[in-house]
Amino acid sequence: MTDPVFALVLLVAFLGTVILVRFFRTLERDFWEPARGPIIAGAVAGILVRTADFDRNLQPVVIGIVLTLASLYSRLTGDESEPADGMLLGAVSGAAAAVPIVVNGDEPLRAFAQCLLAGAVAGFGITWGLLHVAAKGKQIIWDVLTAGGAVAAAASPSLVARFGIDDRRIAIGAGALVPLLVIAAVFKQWPDIRAELRHEASLGFIDDSDVRATAHPLLRLGRGRWKNAGAHREFVRIANRIALRKRQQRNRPDQMARLYQLEVIKLRMQLQDMARLERATVTGTGHDDRVASDTMRASE
Repeated sequence: MTDPVFALVLLVAFLGTVILVRFFRTLERDFWEPARGPIIAGAVAGILVRTADFDRNLQPVVIGIVLTLASLYSRLTGDESEPADGMLLGAVSGAAAAVPIVVNGDEPLRAFAQCLLAGAVAGFGITWGLLHVAAKGKQIIWDVLTAGGAVAAAASPSLVARFGIDDRRIAIGAGALVPLLVIAAVFKQWPDIRAELRHEASLGFIDDSDVRATAHPLLRLGRGRWKNAGAHREFVRIANRIALRKRQQRNRPDQMARLYQLEVIKLRMQLQDMARLERATVTGTGHDDRVASDTMRASE
C-alpha cells in the first residue's frame, strides 16, 4: 500500500474514531452539524497550504498558522464548547486540511500527522482561551501563543523522525493520540462536573441520587435510575451544560455573566420538568406512558 493511500485509510479510520469519541464525551449523536464548519475551514486551509509557494522547511509553520486561523473561524461561527471538544473538532479540521496535501504532496504520512496534531493543539488552545480568558486583548495574546503551540505540534513529527521512527508509525501515533487525550480529559473533568452537580442538588434542582450517574463518564452512558435511557442521556447533556455555563460565568464581565445565569435558570427548569415527567412515568400517575420524558430538549 502506497503512502498516500495508507494516509487516506488512516484519515477515514480517524474520522470514525472521532465520531465515537465525541459521542462518549457529549452523548450527542449529531456529529456533522458541529463538525461542518471545522471541516470546511480545514479543507480551505489545506488548499492554501498545498498551493502556496514556500520553502518546504517552513511547512510546519504554515500549517500551524493556517489551522489556528481555521480554529478561530470555527470559534466565531460555531457553538461554544469545552477545550476537549475543541481539540477533537480542531483535529477534524486538521484531517480535512491533510487531504489535498496527502493526495498531491511530498511525505503524505508526515503531512497527515502534522495537520492532525496542529489542528488538535489549535482547537484546544482557541477553545480554552474562550472559556478562561475574558479580556479581548488577552484573548489575542493567547491566540498568538496558541499559533506557536500549533507550529510546534506540526514540527514534532519531523523531530520524532530524527530518532529513526518511520512515517507510518508517526502517522498512526498521531491518529491515536488525539482520541486518547480526549477520553483522558473526560475522566479528568468528571470530579469537577460532579462538584457542580452536587451544588445543584444542594439547591434542590436535581436529586442527590442523580449526581453520580449524571457525572461519571461510564455510568452516564446507561439509564441510571431512569426508565427511559434516551431521557437520561438528555438529562446528562443538560446537566453538563449547566456545569459548563457555571464555570464560564465566573470568568466573564457582569453583563455576560448575567446572560449565562439566565441560561442556567432556563436549563434548571428543563431538568426539573424532565425529572418530574420521569417520576410520573415510573409511578404511572399523572402522565401518559406514551409520552417520553425526554420531550424537554435543551435546544428549546
